[in-house]
Amino acid sequence: MQLALSPDQKLFRASAKGHLDKEYSLDRVRGMRDGERRWSREWWRSGAELGWAAALVPEELGGGSVSGEGVRDLSLLAEELGAGVAPGPLLPVNVVLAGLVAAQGHGPDHGAEIEALVAGETVATWAVYEPGGEWAPLEGAVSASPDGDGFLLDGVKDRVQEADQADLLLVTANTPDGLAQFLVPASAQGVSISPQWSLDLSRSFSEVRFDRVGVAGEALVGTPGDGETVERQLQIAVVIQCAEVCAALDRAFALTTQWAFDRYSFGRPLASYQALKHRFADLCTWLEACHATTQAAAAAVQEQSPQAARLTSVAKSFVGDRSLAILQDCVQLHGGIGVTWEHDLHLYLRRATLDQAHYGTPQDHRLRLADLASL
Repeated sequence: MQLALSPDQKLFRASAKGHLDKEYSLDRVRGMRDGERRWSREWWRSGAELGWAAALVPEELGGGSVSGEGVRDLSLLAEELGAGVAPGPLLPVNVVLAGLVAAQGHGPDHGAEIEALVAGETVATWAVYEPGGEWAPLEGAVSASPDGDGFLLDGVKDRVQEADQADLLLVTANTPDGLAQFLVPASAQGVSISPQWSLDLSRSFSEVRFDRVGVAGEALVGTPGDGETVERQLQIAVVIQCAEVCAALDRAFALTTQWAFDRYSFGRPLASYQALKHRFADLCTWLEACHATTQAAAAAVQEQSPQAARLTSVAKSFVGDRSLAILQDCVQLHGGIGVTWEHDLHLYLRRATLDQAHYGTPQDHRLRLADLASL
């Protein structure tokens, strides 16, 4: 994300690339089938040892980042994994950690859960979407009814990323005192998890049902009515998404540029034709703008600036729209080979298409920008 990286950041990025290339090449991702587990717990635990789940967590809770700027370091990591269309729970684990850290000191203590997530011993995911509904993280139909010293959860969440391998679910639910979040074991009685189809070959999503699931009062994260924690989680999710999509666009654009120089038509390389030069210039301009908006969002979220909400929605709206336009042009510039299963382009197109819709579409975020501007 930064123009100049420190030696520690370069090492952090190189170690991530090596760990990814060793286990999950693009060929392996391309060969993944429905029902197959996308990643192994051992692989994620090794990634956690490299700091993949520590960047947003302060040192006193067992975390720490290589530069002291956790959001920017996490963006660097997301770029590397995005370039390889990597599997794994990077986004859901770090989004949950962002919520737990933000709520720490306000409500029950979750220090032990934070340390286990940082170490890679457990995996968590955010259960926030509900069937048939648009992106509305502060609204929902899942209920949390008081039951003695605890709560009973009833309802359904869907599009829950990596829920099939998660140990903990961070669930948004309505209480008599407002929206609240609960840390629920995936193995709790009354919780059922069913797989859903995913366009992205390297990611899995599930529907999670809660049938009178009893949780103790200590499962509460923060306090009811705390929208700031949910906002922080959304900002982290968007920054990770945009960073990984920008890296995917970089890789697709590089593949297309090289193809244009290697592929000859009527005795000349494709890159020599003026009409195609104009298209490449447009693609490069859009790509640079994607990076610029993402960098601005990451910096604002890192600093917890009052402008963070606005800049993350600007980034998601712009990157979400332009990413598919860029990738579709890359496919067209490749010609017939661009639509084959063996080529890598469709892997990046799948990832960008899914990310465009997840955690709010570009339209959702433009409406959010209007709300933020009080229009």
